This record gives sequence, structure tokens and C-alpha cells, in this order.
Amino acid sequence: MKYDYDLFVIGAGSGGVRAARMSANLGAKVAIAEERYLGGTCVNVGCIPKKLFVYGSHFSEDFEESAAYGWQIGDTDFEWSTLLENKDREISRLNGIYKNLLESPGAAIYETHAELVDAHSIRVGDHQVTSDKILVATGSWPSIPAFPGNEHVQTSNDAFFFETLPERVIVVGGGYIAVEFAGIYQGLGVDTTLLYRGPLFLRGFDDSVREFVRDQLIEKGVDVRFDAVVDEVVVTNEGKVAHLTDGTDVVADEILYATGRRPLSSSCGLESVGVRVDRSSAIRVDSNYQTNVPNIYAIGDVIDRMQLTPVAIAEGMCIAYNLFGGESRQVTYEDIPTSVFCQPNIGTVGPTETVAQRTYDDLHVYESSFRPLKLTMSDNQERTYMKLLVDGDTDRVVAAHMVGPEAGEIIQGLAVAIKAGATKADFDATIGIHPTAAEEFVTMRERSR
Repeated sequence: MKYDYDLFVIGAGSGGVRAARMSANLGAKVAIAEERYLGGTCVNVGCIPKKLFVYGSHFSEDFEESAAYGWQIGDTDFEWSTLLENKDREISRLNGIYKNLLESPGAAIYETHAELVDAHSIRVGDHQVTSDKILVATGSWPSIPAFPGNEHVQTSNDAFFFETLPERVIVVGGGYIAVEFAGIYQGLGVDTTLLYRGPLFLRGFDDSVREFVRDQLIEKGVDVRFDAVVDEVVVTNEGKVAHLTDGTDVVADEILYATGRRPLSSSCGLESVGVRVDRSSAIRVDSNYQTNVPNIYAIGDVIDRMQLTPVAIAEGMCIAYNLFGGESRQVTYEDIPTSVFCQPNIGTVGPTETVAQRTYDDLHVYESSFRPLKLTMSDNQERTYMKLLVDGDTDRVVAAHMVGPEAGEIIQGLAVAIKAGATKADFDATIGIHPTAAEEFVTMRERSR
């Protein structure tokens, strides 16, 4: 049977776009559908605008620190509207780039809703097309739990479009999005409260990192409250009031919920063709990203393996080269570096100390904490933290964790070394770049434990 397309992609986020354009480059006839915005979450309401906000919020500290270096800065004023306008302009530019990336190799773009009709048919807007292979890359969506008054709270999607900057904000959640937005608001001068239902946020990260970030956020003035559960939200003349289960109240102008993201699989017709999903709505796939319906594949947040943009891109590359390049690629999910753009930043690659203790019989831990040189002449008490984990039996460095300025930039380079199997002796033999924070990773000689 002849189909309209060789590959039809539902969802033009980072993974879907990469799969579509690489497949088209390999000679496939490709179409992609996106009903919201080209580039998906990362470009529009995720990584890119969030990091722009992080940059913007950090200037308040930069201005204060500059006085120690002889700069006399007068009164400063922040215009939220200017940040929003410039952010929107940059996102529009990126949307155009993504459109060009798809059109240049000949991929057709449908800027409308797409839904499966059967295993090879897709309803696109008001008409229907067919495709030999179908890829679902619809991403994820913020999830708000059910509780009285939840209609009064916002999600991270909304946070990029507030008409005015709130004077008081409550951020609810303990993941990286919650911690990042708490830092953003605090840096912009907002009275910020962070509520998390557990004893310590950033579950899944190294415990030393989690504790260090907690202390730094508190030092910067964020009202951090653990074991804090919102029972109800009501709107009064004072603002939005969060009633907590311990009987206390917190009042704010906006309440931002960052309590997780769910795979966005419910609106693309999967049930009509029998594609299996799990309890969390994630599409179930095998190691080749193939669903139980042989010609239908899925990648990215919608399969909920690891919700990271570069991972979705790597999965998209596998789809393209495996289906149309005759290859058998697979993504290795071990030693994937990542960063959290809280303030100070987190950068990490490899297992946490707790996990490594279960894996390696003789684990060597190296740690260092210090004030960055830039801050030593200022009143800013922010500190940097670094940790290396070494397998004592082989001397191989198995993990690096960092909290500090540009942690992601530093850890990216170390990730190459760790992926290549570098030993602690290799680190020790490497000459450091002085004076930098990064040199600490090659000058740690004394084991902590």
C-alpha cells in the first residue's frame, strides 16, 4: 500500500523535530503536526525562557557585588514588562529557526491538532492523511493535584506570562522546576516562599547537594518550608491564602504549583488503535521506542524515561537512523549529565553517593567547599560545593557533583572524561587552570571518607 508519508510525527518539540528533520535528510517523506508552538516545552515554556529568567534575576546580586570592585551604581529599577517582551521576541526567533529546520529538508508542517484514526491514518485538522510509520512525541504537561481551591493556582507554563510581577509568591513543589523558580522570584525582589511536602527537596540528587542548596536558598532569603502540605487555597482581600495541614497560613499574590509533569498522551487517539500506556499515562515502548502497535513509535517526555531535552533529541536521532538509515542505535541512559539552574546552579553526572555505595565495595569520596574568588571582596556569602566519587578498586571516577556558578558548563566537560573512563590518577595528573573554580576538580587530594 502507498502512504502519503513515510513518517508522520505528532508533536514538534525537541525530540519530534530532530526525528523529523533527520529522517527527511535521510530521504524519507516526512510530516509533523504541532498544535501549540514549534520547539515544544523547552523552547517556549521550559529550558530557554527559564534560563533567560535566571540570567535576569541574577543581576540584583551582580549590582550589589560590583560596589566592592569600585563601581558606583545609582538606584536600580526592574521592569518586568521589558523582560517579558524581550523573552517573547527571542522565543519567536527560535520558533522561526525550528520552522526552517523542518522546511529545509522538505518536511511538511501541520500547525494543528493531530489524532490517530487507525494504525496508519491520522486526522489532521479537518482532513486525513496516511503514513507508513508514526512517531508520537507529544511531551508532558504540568500536573496540579486535586484539592479545594486548586483553580486559583498557576503552573510553570503560566509563570512565563504573568501580566505583572507579583510582590509575594508561593512556590509549591520539590523538584528542579520549583527550586529554579524560587531562585528566579527571589532574585527579582519577590517575597518568596517555597513549600515542599517532604523533608528535603530535589529527590534523586546527591544528598550533599540537596542539603547544600537548601542552605544557600535560605541564606539568600527564600522562606523554605519542608513537610508543608497545602490543604486548601482561598482568595481573600489580602491575596491568595494557602491553608496548610499544620494549621498555618501563607498569603501571596500568586501561587505557583511545580509538583510534576505528566506524559501528554490522552488527546492523540492512542486508545483508538490500542497503543498501551501505563498508570502514569506514559506510552509503553521497547528498547527501539516501538509500541505494541509495530509501526507506531514514541520518544521524549511522553514515554517518561528521562524528561530531559537532550535525551529526547538523542532518542529522535535513534528513530531517524534506525528507520531510514539502516542502523541499530540505542540511547544509553547511564552517566547522563544534567544541570539545575537554581541559584547557585547544580551540575551533576553519575550516581549519587548513596547509590554508588551500593554499587562499589570501596568507594572513595572527595569533597571541597569554598567561597568563589569573585565574591571574596563582597558581602555575598554564597559558597561553592564539589564532590568526586571514585571506585577504589579501579581508581575510576564514577561521578562528579557540583553546586556553584556555571556548574553545568563545568560538569559538561567532566562528563566526557567520566564517560571515557578517566581515573582519579588522570584527574590528578591534569594541570588546573588557575584561578578558576573548575581547577578544584583536579586538585582534590584528600579523601573525605
